[in-house]
Amino acid sequence: MGEHATDRATESFVAHRNLLFTVAYEMLGSAADAEDVLQETWLRWAEVDLAQVLDERAYLVRITSRQALNRLRTMSRRKESYVGPWLPEPLLTTPDVAENVELAENLSTALMLVLETLSPTERAVFVLREVFDVSYDEIAAAVEKTPAAVRQIAHRARGHVDARRPRSVVTPSQTRAALDSFQRALETGDPQVLLDILAPEVVLLADGGGVKQAVRRPILGADKVARFVMGGLGKLQQVFSTRPATVNGHPALAWYLDGEFDGMMTLRIEDDRITGLYFVRNPEKLTRVDSEHVLTFR
Repeated sequence: MGEHATDRATESFVAHRNLLFTVAYEMLGSAADAEDVLQETWLRWAEVDLAQVLDERAYLVRITSRQALNRLRTMSRRKESYVGPWLPEPLLTTPDVAENVELAENLSTALMLVLETLSPTERAVFVLREVFDVSYDEIAAAVEKTPAAVRQIAHRARGHVDARRPRSVVTPSQTRAALDSFQRALETGDPQVLLDILAPEVVLLADGGGVKQAVRRPILGADKVARFVMGGLGKLQQVFSTRPATVNGHPALAWYLDGEFDGMMTLRIEDDRITGLYFVRNPEKLTRVDSEHVLTFR
């Protein structure tokens, strides 16, 4: 490839990098693996004869999707031996993402967990079609299926996800109020403040990856979640503090022990109450978040 073609390839890749990263992250639930996929995509893209490419964006999405699908199949086997619940790697997002309801929902931890119940091919098709509005023909080329087969897979995946995804829109002010109440409950140790903000059906999932201590089964119900959270805080020997953040388009709290970043808890809020608490302590999933300079929700 000549110098001019290399420059053009680089410019095109950089111009679409954010899109490609989001495609890979939505398919994998891992920022680290998404970055690896982008490296693989670039290596393949650099070898392409751009004179033969009609739509560079579509071509790049196709390469990324194929690489992500290959990695997803490997990850699916790896997750079978994962210790405790598997949660997606937290992805810091700006507050404006949270205000874009559709984008925030597509990035949400709750939806990511629903996508985990799909097969790798179903997940790829759903993400490309429902999130990024890629044509059936382009998806077919990416997953190496016929357009007719892709339509059937998309229909099946859409029905599966729609039956399981949370559906409740909350305003930024409601979100802030819920996060403030939750943070106040943690800081004061007042169980009633916590119970007042937890929905009766709330679920808490914790991901320590077998490296950090974390409950290995979901905790269901406001009373049990409140007892677990308050009981855990009461046993701490270190100084505990939190800072608000926006993760995957939703409110979150960064947890610190003696000033050291220890974990990220993302909140799912519906009808002014917290319905989901997703706590990631696995250090391998916190490297990217820990390296960011801004951990702020406001």
